[in-house]
Formats: sequence, structure tokens, C-alpha cells
Amino acid sequence: MKKKETVKRRNGETRPLPIRRLAASPIHPILLGAHMSIAGGVNMAIGRARSINCTAMQMFVKNNMQWFARPLTRDEIRTFLEHQQRSELFSIFAHANYLINLAATNGQFHANSIRSLSEELVRADRLELPFLVLHPGAHLGAGEEAGLEKIMESIDRVFSALPKIKTRIALETTAGQGSCLGNKFEQLAYIISRVREPERLCVCLDTAHVFAAGYDIASEASARKTFREFDRIVGLHRLVAIHLNDSKTGCGSRVDRHEHIGKGEIGVAPFRVIMGDRRFRKIPKVLETPKGKELREDVMNLKTLQSLARNQ
Repeated sequence: MKKKETVKRRNGETRPLPIRRLAASPIHPILLGAHMSIAGGVNMAIGRARSINCTAMQMFVKNNMQWFARPLTRDEIRTFLEHQQRSELFSIFAHANYLINLAATNGQFHANSIRSLSEELVRADRLELPFLVLHPGAHLGAGEEAGLEKIMESIDRVFSALPKIKTRIALETTAGQGSCLGNKFEQLAYIISRVREPERLCVCLDTAHVFAAGYDIASEASARKTFREFDRIVGLHRLVAIHLNDSKTGCGSRVDRHEHIGKGEIGVAPFRVIMGDRRFRKIPKVLETPKGKELREDVMNLKTLQSLARNQ
């Protein structure tokens, strides 16, 4: 019985439901949600997501501001996998902790990054999550070329030590703040094309990050142009998730500050494109906007996005 469940749950966009229940759900659900806290246990994120009717969810697999954590227990894993509301989420994926820097120049910091990423991939795999979103890294003065080379070497090292792990790494587009890499589509394409196992990499696009990085997506026309550029350089077939965030800062600012949908410098135009484009229908779209414990802000942003989808 347990083996059968595992097979069904392995794909992040399919539901672990008996066939007799599939007809009761929409054929093409909108994969829309938000990042949810795991306070109290990883299973708690599921209830939080469903309390505001999310159909997709992003989560951490451990405290995001700590390098390491004790392994997940069998009970914790089972409670997460067998959560009664898990089948109501069509996509669940993870985000790596913010300390990891695969381009780190400090030896101990780099070693910690390798170990931490490896352990988080194992945790995500045991929770049967399809991918782990990761900021590529910051070169810290070593230069773009050296930084990219170190990121590639690090990814190869991590994957070679984990040959049976099915969870992939989703490289996230960044704002380019400081010496952070990943703010140019070409950098992501460079990494993917040169690692030993490119099939184990995919991409997560953050709207606030690409805008701050200099990609003007503030109009529908410019948003479509940016996605065409992404497709040409990286490939839409590698896009597995979208972070839906407005930006407190202007285009090209290279400052990463998220804002509520339609309340920042970007406006609603690109979100209308994303919510209406059939190519993004099966791609989970999640909020990373500011919020309180009661999630009222998430509800507000989700309503805005749902209205954009309905008005296509």
C-alpha cells in the first residue's frame, strides 16, 4: 500500500487520489497559492494553505535561517504524506534556505552550503516534493565567470553524491542584488548547459526579481516579450514554478523587495498575462508577498490574481 502511494505522489502536479474521486475536481485547476510556514511541523503548512483555498504551495523543509537540522522522523514524513488535505493541493514544492551560497569564496561557508543543500534535497525527496527552489549564489567579488564555474562544480558535486534523489533543483531568477548571480537568463542557461546532469535542473521565475534585474514586464507587451526571451535563452520547458510578486523597487534597481500584487512598481499587467496564458496553466504560481499570521494579505492577493484569470 505504501509503495503504491509513493508512485502516485512522485509528480508534484498530480494528486494521490483514487480514480473514482478525480471527476469531482476541475480538469484544469488553476495552480495558485502561496509560500506557507512550517511552524509546528512540515505537515502544518498543508492546513494553512488549504485554509485559504490554495491549490499550490511552496514551503521550506527546515528552518530557513539555519544551516542544518535533525533528520525528519518516519512519523513526520508519514503525517505529511498522509495528511487528509494533501490531495487538495495539486502542487507542493520546496524552497532552499537562504544561507546557501554555492559560489561562496570562504571554504567553510562553501562546505556548509554543499552539506546544507544536500540534506535539504534528501528531506524534500522523502516528502516526495518534485523540486527545491534555489538561489544560484553570489560570487562575492570573485567575478561572474568564476562564480558561475563554482556554482556548476558545486551542483555536480551535490548530485554525484545523491544519485537516487529524484527531487530536482529549480534555479531561481534573482534581482542581481550585490554580487548575486542568476539575474540574467543567460547565466541560468550557462549553468544548465554545462553541468553533468542538466536533466536534474529546472527554473523558477520570480516576477519581482526579473523586474528588478532589468527586464521590463510592466506592460502586457513587454511581459510577453520577456517570456519570449526566456523561452529563447532558457526554454519554457524548463520553467516549473513562478513566484508572483510585485516590486517595491523600480525596473533595473537590482534591489529585492516584494510588494502586494498591483501595489508596486510593476502593476497588474504581467500578472494578467501569466494568469491567462495557457502555457502557464500547469505551472504552479505562488505568492511570496508580505503577510501576517492570519494570511489576510494572501487572501487579498489571491483574489486579485483570480479576478485577472476570470477576466481573460
